[in-house]
Amino acid sequence: MFPDRLRNLAMLVLDDAERARLKIVTAESCTGGLVAALLTDIAGSSSVFERGFVTYSNKAKEEMLGVPGDVLADFGAVSEPVARMMAEGAMSNSRANISVAITGVAGPGGGTRMKPVGTVHIACARENRAIIHEMLQLGDIGREGIRMAAVETALNLIQAQTR
Repeated sequence: MFPDRLRNLAMLVLDDAERARLKIVTAESCTGGLVAALLTDIAGSSSVFERGFVTYSNKAKEEMLGVPGDVLADFGAVSEPVARMMAEGAMSNSRANISVAITGVAGPGGGTRMKPVGTVHIACARENRAIIHEMLQLGDIGREGIRMAAVETALNLIQAQTR
């Protein structure tokens, strides 16, 4: 289901997290649980992967992750503040020490002039460290391409936080 390069990266992420004795939680919107699916596709991932949240709607982001409605209204779901709050909320609502959150516009529709298709915000939090954030501007490379690029970036951010 996933390309070999992503499976290999996921294995490295899991190995790094296990060595650092970290548990991972995901909070995904536009990727619909793909990071969680990739990580759990690897045998033995249960020693590291704690849980995943798929918060596709704004209401789910509020109810499951504690993202305030006014932040969603002010910045929109596809924004750096929301990605950061999703990452924090995932940590607060799990027993994990590291989280990754993804929110974006995967297309083919849904984009705006300010947030065109291919705009993705990814945040990664780790206990006692600053949250790291990356914004992708991928353009309209197709829904699958956008989602796979977001998954790869999320894994790279987790790996950066495990070191």
